[in-house]
Amino acid sequence: MARPMKWRKVCRLPKCHCFGPLNLKADDDDQVIMTVDEYETIRLIDLEGKTQEKCAEKMNIARTTVQGIYINARKKLADSLVNGRSLRIEGGEYTLCNGRLKCGDNYCNKLT
Repeated sequence: MARPMKWRKVCRLPKCHCFGPLNLKADDDDQVIMTVDEYETIRLIDLEGKTQEKCAEKMNIARTTVQGIYINARKKLADSLVNGRSLRIEGGEYTLCNGRLKCGDNYCNKLT
């Protein structure tokens, strides 16, 4: 029997969920889809400078899970940038914190 899914804690949804090249027409068939939990690992590790261990604590998942999510997220970012593909952030297996949980992250309280 498989282990039950452990939802990844995310502090808030991104302000913008679609990104892409300005000089090309958007093509819905040629998009890179990044999940919200992948976005959260990029935010925590690359923007906030947290280690994978701290990221795992914030998201309430194992460090090895963070590592896999982070690798996938970086590949998707690279694909979007290098190949000029649109990037859309949506979906994933997460639960939204929204500042209601005591996570110690000021980002949670900056709701828009």
